Formats: sequence, structure tokens, C-alpha cells
Amino acid sequence: MIEFFPNMQTFVRIFGVDIAWYAVLIMTGAFIAYYLSLTNIKKMGYATDDLDTLFVGVLGFGILGARLWYVLFFDIQSYIQDPMRILAFRDGGLAIHGGLFAGVGFAYFYLKRKGVNFMHWVDAILPNVLIAQALGRWGNFMNKEAYGGVVSERYFRFFPDFIKNNMYIEGQFRAPTFLYESMLNVLGWILITQFLKKSKKLKRGDLGFAYLIWYGAVRFIIESMRDDALLFHLFGIEFRIAQVISVIFVVVGLIGFYGGFRKFYPRQKPVLVFDFDGTIMDTQTVIFESYKHVFKKYKPEFELTDDILYSFLGPTLHDSFSRFFEADQVDAMIAAYRSVSHEMHDAYVKPMDHIIEVLEDLKEKGYTLTVMSSKLTEPIEMALSMTKMDHLFDVVYGLDRYDTPKPDPEGIIKLMNDHFYDRASFIYLGDTHTDIEAGRRAGAFTIGYIFDKNREQELRDANPNVIISDWRELPRVLEGDHEWTYNMI
Repeated sequence: MIEFFPNMQTFVRIFGVDIAWYAVLIMTGAFIAYYLSLTNIKKMGYATDDLDTLFVGVLGFGILGARLWYVLFFDIQSYIQDPMRILAFRDGGLAIHGGLFAGVGFAYFYLKRKGVNFMHWVDAILPNVLIAQALGRWGNFMNKEAYGGVVSERYFRFFPDFIKNNMYIEGQFRAPTFLYESMLNVLGWILITQFLKKSKKLKRGDLGFAYLIWYGAVRFIIESMRDDALLFHLFGIEFRIAQVISVIFVVVGLIGFYGGFRKFYPRQKPVLVFDFDGTIMDTQTVIFESYKHVFKKYKPEFELTDDILYSFLGPTLHDSFSRFFEADQVDAMIAAYRSVSHEMHDAYVKPMDHIIEVLEDLKEKGYTLTVMSSKLTEPIEMALSMTKMDHLFDVVYGLDRYDTPKPDPEGIIKLMNDHFYDRASFIYLGDTHTDIEAGRRAGAFTIGYIFDKNREQELRDANPNVIISDWRELPRVLEGDHEWTYNMI
């Protein structure tokens, strides 16, 4: 037998087993926070599987920590006398601070083991906990918890009747402090994620520290209004435990927001991931001449205009030839192109102006230099060797090292993951809109290199973080005060 809403505290009763509103609202809030965080994690270019595992662990440890915190500070003697009551979660009794400590602790060790930047994920996830907390307070409302001092009935003249009626506790009306905290948590989430996040002066961890400041201040104020606060005594003085923790939150948040902890997580040099054609190497002439040769031989009646030639810069050979040849001809066209390109390589291919001197300087300064291109690995390595640039790059990933070409970010992400590079600090540098899109989707800070003025506007429209037209500008960009991701999350 299933019975919905048998009483104010119960959402549904299934064959005599009650599922409380408290549990339903807490879980709903957790899942909302999860989906908000999922959007951020995708923007950062991480696999959603990592968040799924993190969510389950944080939820489990968070509930356990919240319960143990409540047991510890509410009435530990009664729980010691009847230990089974500790497991009676459906009766209520979870302390948010305990859940935060346990959940964050699990997240730290899990992300550290995965080689993921902890502060990067804190910015993406922690502010969304405000939404979970806001909804969780309505679970307290259903259980007639988290209420304030005695008030008159007139106090509720602007409130809905269902709030007034449920705030009639032990024969008196009580202030709905649960509601105030819930509303302030939502306001805090809006301010942090919709306004503060857009500030260009933010540093890694600032959104997480802003959460501590906001929630600590709100909880301190609300706790002073509550009549059912958890208390503890020290040296004969009575303290409200939530206020003590809230003060710590605010102090830690302020110190962190203004840079006091940055020496403990110093900024590292970003990993530099370069496109190849048109970025490191001037291959535009050999590309155009190779296409012209193939079309002249196999499609002589076709007029290969400059616009069509420029459209070949960026996409793979397969995608480009598929536009003009039948599917069963494409492989032959690619083979013909590569044969011609190889023959003309020495005559037309050369490094970009000043690229070698700049890369040598960066290498000497300790930067990690890599290549990720839609070109095959072998011809990239051959060109680097012929131009005596191969010693400059730690890793080279061509299209044979991954499956889906740009603008899909797979190749960039695979390179970063395979070599355990910090995904919170890397740059993708390219000369086409597909390069910038791939870098952005991978979560990278993006630098657009203007090689050909004919494609400058297309590159600007792709909205890279920085645009340069001379490689000698790159060291100055790297000296700037940036967080090396496309955006803060």
C-alpha cells in the first residue's frame, strides 16, 4: 500500500515504511547541485565520470559527517546510551557543517589521487552547495527544526498560511529562520555564480572562498536568531557551535580571497599545447599547392578558388576531400595529396618567423611544450626534425593518436590526461577558429596566432583569450597575471 503525505513530516508511506520530506528535499538539493556542477565540469573539459564518482562519495561521506556532527554536539550522552539511534536518519538530525567537512575531505583525497587540481574543482562545485543547503532547510521546516524565537501570530501576516501553521511549535509561534537562511543561500548562489564569477580579477579558489564568506556570515546571523541551536560549553562559557564554525569560515574565506593561502598552492607554469600547420610551421603554401595539384589531376574542370583553398585550413584531409569527391575516392585523394606534399616539403615548408628563438627561450625557462594537431604524427615529427625543432617538444600528438579531429577537444584532453599535466593550467595555441573552439571546449586558455590577414577576422570571431601576430609577443603574455584556463571554471 502506498500513501502520499500521511503527515507533515512524511512524503510517502510504502507498505508501512515512511520516506520523510527531509530525505527527499536533501536528496533533491544534492542532485540540483550535481547538475549545476556538471555543466561547469563539462566547460572545464573533464570527463563526467569523475564527477559521478565524486558526487556519490561526497554525498555518502557528507550525510555520515552531518549525522556524526549532530550526534557529537546535540546530546552525545543519550546517543551513547542508545547507539542505534545514531542510525535513525529519518528522524532528522543532520548538521550541515559536519557534512561539509566530511564531503570536502573526501573530495580532496579523491581528486588528489586522480591528479586533478582541487581548487579548480572547488570553484566549479562548492558555490552550488548553497542551492542544496537552501532546499535542505525546507526539510528542517517539515520536521519543525531550525526555528527562531517566539513571535506573535501577527508576525506571519505576510506569510502563506502553511508556513505560519507549521511554525506553531510547542504551543507558540516561532520565527521561520529556516526560510531566511534558505532565501539568503539562493541569493548568495546568484551573487557568486552569476556576478562574481564574471570578474576579470578572480584567482583560482576565489569562488570557493566567496562561498565560505557568504555562508559563514549568513549562518552566523541566522544562528543568533535560533532557539534550537547546537551548544557546547568551554571553560564554563556556552557557545553556539555553528557560530564558532561560521566565524572560522568567514576568516578563512577572507584570507583566501585576498591571497593569503596562495603560497600553499602556487601557480605553476602552464603547459603549452601548439597546433602545427599555420602555427609552428608555415605550411600554407605547400597545403595550397598540394590541393591544386590533386584537383588539377583528378578534377581538372573544377575551379579551385581562393575561398575554397582557405576553407581547407583547419579541417582534416578526409573532411576537405569529402566535400568534392565521392566517398570511394577520398582515400586515394588523401594518398595523392600526401605524396605531393612530401615531394614539395623542403621547398615550401619553413618555421614561422621567430618561433624557434621563442620556443628555445621558453624551454630554457622550464615550460612544457607539446604539439596536438589534426595532421598525422609522423609528418609532424619529420618536419620538426628537419628544422631542428624536435628537441623542443616533450610530446607530439597527431591524428593517429586520437579518434576525433578538431574542433572536438579529444586530442587535447587525451594529451593532457595521458601525461598527467595539470588541467587547471594549460594553453592551446592555434591559427584557426577550429583550433580555438577545440581549446575552449577542452577548458584551455586559448591564444590565437594571426598568420594570414585574410583569416584574421575569422580568428577574432572565435574569441580566444589573447590574440598575437608575432611570436615574440608570447613571453609577455605568459608573464601576465592570468589563470591559465579558458574561464574560471
